[in-house]
Amino acid sequence: MTILPVIPTSPDQPDAVSTRRRPAMPPRHLADLDLAGRRAAVADLGEPAFRAKQLSTHYFGRLVRDPAAMTDLPAASRDRLTEVLLPTLLTPQRELACDDGATRKTLWKLHDGAMVESVLMGYPDRVTACVSSQAGCGMACPFCATGQAGLTRNLSVAEIVDQVVYLAGVAASGAVTGSPPRLSRVVFMGMGEPLANYPRVIEAVRRLTAPAPEGLGLSQRHITVSTVGLVPAMRRLIAEGLSVTLALSLHAPDDDLRDELVPVNQRWKVAEVLDAAFDYAAQTGRRISIEYALIRDVNDQPWRADLLGRLLHGKLAHVNLIPLNPTPGSRWDASPKPVEREFVRRLREAGVATTVRDTRGREIDGACGQLAASELTVVDAGGAAADAEVAR
Repeated sequence: MTILPVIPTSPDQPDAVSTRRRPAMPPRHLADLDLAGRRAAVADLGEPAFRAKQLSTHYFGRLVRDPAAMTDLPAASRDRLTEVLLPTLLTPQRELACDDGATRKTLWKLHDGAMVESVLMGYPDRVTACVSSQAGCGMACPFCATGQAGLTRNLSVAEIVDQVVYLAGVAASGAVTGSPPRLSRVVFMGMGEPLANYPRVIEAVRRLTAPAPEGLGLSQRHITVSTVGLVPAMRRLIAEGLSVTLALSLHAPDDDLRDELVPVNQRWKVAEVLDAAFDYAAQTGRRISIEYALIRDVNDQPWRADLLGRLLHGKLAHVNLIPLNPTPGSRWDASPKPVEREFVRRLREAGVATTVRDTRGREIDGACGQLAASELTVVDAGGAAADAEVAR
């Protein structure tokens, strides 16, 4: 985790930490509640309990987020119910598409002005949603656009789920070229460190995998939760009884380099992180995905491929190599293709299943945090221009 400075205080000075305002979470939403909670909320409004199932069927079963389309509800009841249980959580700021419509990225503004991103990726046999779990990120990985932005706040359960429901609706509309019309997979690989927002992410997973109308009815095996290696949370996940895929963002097999690339490694070293990941695999029978962003002349040396191969040999794991999507002005760049191919060859020679992630979305600021950063730069520039008139 990111190490924060200790700020000394005295009786004459207020404690800066204790007086800091906490970020305001959004209003309660239907997706924050299980079906029993929705029935209770509906009853509190003086409505019959079956209205909870009606609302849930619209939202999770039919992917309807617009109250005006819920015409089977009496108008008076609809207005009251949707005001309380379906508040607007996400407002689209920019929506971009590339790869002939197969990749679609949305930049959202939250109720407090925070920005998050989500991506919909279509393939011939599946449609995958990549969603954010935090606004910003506190892990401070230097090659990551989100990590450099810092953490604004955790997302609520409903803010996470609403991204998925919206993207499922886009898929159902047929807008994703050459793909099935049903969203089938969700990866928690957008903005933020999912396990740093542990209770809300786990509740969101349960909501996404609960049968309709309580949830979206996705398979747990089609959900991937990523982490940079928060070992206590990884071990907590083992006890949840879930069968989601765990993706470990490793990025270096040695502590010296990983301390720099993934600062949380200064607290939990490579061996400890891998032990927790292997224990998860042993408990669940699910293969661990080792995420490894290949960075030119940083972590792409042949000896690091050999070391990674030795660490993973015989384990229930595969390596997902990620060609780095560089951010503007960054000193980090993607490894050349010959270097990438040699890295893959050495891993496979060591008996480790290895794939190279499909590069998607470069034309639409595909790396997590790029689109939000560009939007904030525009906003900041506009503010500066306005200030100049009055007197990135």
